[in-house]
Amino acid sequence: MFNPTKLTLLLCVLVSLSSCATQNMFQSQDPAPAAKDDSLFFKPQENYQYVIRKDDKLNLSIWDNDDLSVGSIFGIYNSDQGYGKWVMVDTKGMITVPKIGEIKVEGLTVSAAKDSLVKAYSRWIVKPIIDIKVLNKEVTVIGDLRAPGKIALEKDNNTLVELIGKAGDVDFYADKSKVKVIRMVDNNPKYITVDLTRMDNYYVNNIQIHPGDVIYVPSKKGKEWDKRAGASIIPATAVITSIILIASLFK
Repeated sequence: MFNPTKLTLLLCVLVSLSSCATQNMFQSQDPAPAAKDDSLFFKPQENYQYVIRKDDKLNLSIWDNDDLSVGSIFGIYNSDQGYGKWVMVDTKGMITVPKIGEIKVEGLTVSAAKDSLVKAYSRWIVKPIIDIKVLNKEVTVIGDLRAPGKIALEKDNNTLVELIGKAGDVDFYADKSKVKVIRMVDNNPKYITVDLTRMDNYYVNNIQIHPGDVIYVPSKKGKEWDKRAGASIIPATAVITSIILIASLFK
């Protein structure tokens, strides 16, 4: 027999569950306002060379003088920073090396630092052959990538696409039209948004990356949609069940 009380109760349940399902499927947060795009700080530098900074870890290699070297690439022992074979640029921009003592390297390119050390060691060594390697040149690659993390740089000229490739390439939900590169300039963060889906301006978009930069590849909105859709399966099933129950009242 038709029961109005049962019908009213089930209709209330139906409305409540439908509201929950709809909220799970469509609820979203307003995006934060975008900051200024500082494209000026990301113009390519044809003859870019890394400049030594405070806290850099350096190998010092002097040919045929292992006693004066620190983590020599000319020696038989591993010179990676994991083995502690390096000197650190201190807060004054100095490193301490055998025979010479303190010498300033902060603000110098690797080439200029070599020249400075060659001149200093020429007092004891005839035509010294010296090499310097910065061990901690790296960038951070985060976001929707297959292998995000820190990537060590062996050379000065590196590009955005090259480093995304080293991070295993973008993942399925990556939004290649809104890739961000963040760079510290005079202790202030600057950023640029790059569209890697446009091949007509590929040279400009494939910007030069410097050590210390952060590359962020965001996810498309569809990724959140899929998560919400999955979370709504159970409420939606409850709605269907309620409809079936209501229909049975009229049999």
